[in-house]
Amino acid sequence: MFIDQLTLKHYRNYEKLDVTFDDKINVIIGENAQGKTNLMEAIYVLAFTKSHRTPREKELIQWNEEYGKIEGRLTKRNQSIPLEIILSTRGKKAKLNHLEQKRLSDYIGAFNVVMFAPEDLTLVKGPPQIRRRFIDMELGQIQPRYIYHLGQYQKILKQRNMLLKQMQRKEVQDKTMLSVLTEQLAQHAATLLERRFLFLELLRKWARPIHDGISRQLEDLEIQYNPTVDVSEEANKEIIETVYLNKFQEIEEKEIERGTTLCGPHRDDLTFYVNQKDVQTYGSQGQQRTTALSVKLAELELIYNEVGEYPTLLLDDVLSELDDYRQSHLLNTIQGKVQTFVSTTSVDGINHSTLQNAELFRVHNGTVEKES
Repeated sequence: MFIDQLTLKHYRNYEKLDVTFDDKINVIIGENAQGKTNLMEAIYVLAFTKSHRTPREKELIQWNEEYGKIEGRLTKRNQSIPLEIILSTRGKKAKLNHLEQKRLSDYIGAFNVVMFAPEDLTLVKGPPQIRRRFIDMELGQIQPRYIYHLGQYQKILKQRNMLLKQMQRKEVQDKTMLSVLTEQLAQHAATLLERRFLFLELLRKWARPIHDGISRQLEDLEIQYNPTVDVSEEANKEIIETVYLNKFQEIEEKEIERGTTLCGPHRDDLTFYVNQKDVQTYGSQGQQRTTALSVKLAELELIYNEVGEYPTLLLDDVLSELDDYRQSHLLNTIQGKVQTFVSTTSVDGINHSTLQNAELFRVHNGTVEKES
């Protein structure tokens, strides 16, 4: 799987761009604030329909323009597939094979992408929402139906929180509506948790041997999922739903008192252990980075084994953040099998055979030129 053509119109600082890419390694070179990350982001948005940098989609549209457009040509299983995202103040449209997809869950998963940026190094030491977002984005790629359940869960959660606020202020006394929303929330929560458990099982399978290799067999990685309910990873959806309903009943008065939902996948977290020690609390910066790198490389193998093709890898200004050993391990892993985009201010200091045959692109003030 690889993207061989990208067309932008009114996107960020790109008035218009039409560029073709190599199916192996593409190096995007340019000074800061010239459009390197915007180019990487556009590829990400083409895959996920949303940015990894901002939730405000109007920021993606060029200043004083009414819309922005991203088009791409994807080669997948030897077929050419056109993709298109149109962003406007009225919302967004996603087209697959020139057909508009009514639900984003019908679009996401067509183009698989793994992004590794400096902020991903905070996957281990950052706040829980970073880890939850990581699970949601990656799981949504291999199981697009998960996106539907996540959207429904978030919608019901918002309604339930509004109702709990009203009950906190004594504006609503009757608990009938709360019971209805709680039942609906528990159904979707059970689906999300069951699928997250299965995803973590796959992630562990690939991340542990990768981490073992990067650490020269000195470290053992374990990933633990921490739900807000006491339930086994082996439990099925029906059992998980019952556990949620019992928990909500148990904490109902506390939730009304606080005016918010205190239990559910939106409050879950991951813990990474290296040699049985919590890396976030006790790990060195090197161990934290090795863990983040192991997880990102595991994503590539996980997606390959689930969909049958490697995803496109975006390395946005991340090589300079890794030491020579981790840098080499990363580039050796992807060599020859993963279409990769590397953005950097300079190729100096990146001495690796993987980059010697790469396509080089110079970015300057919203223009991109391929070097011959």
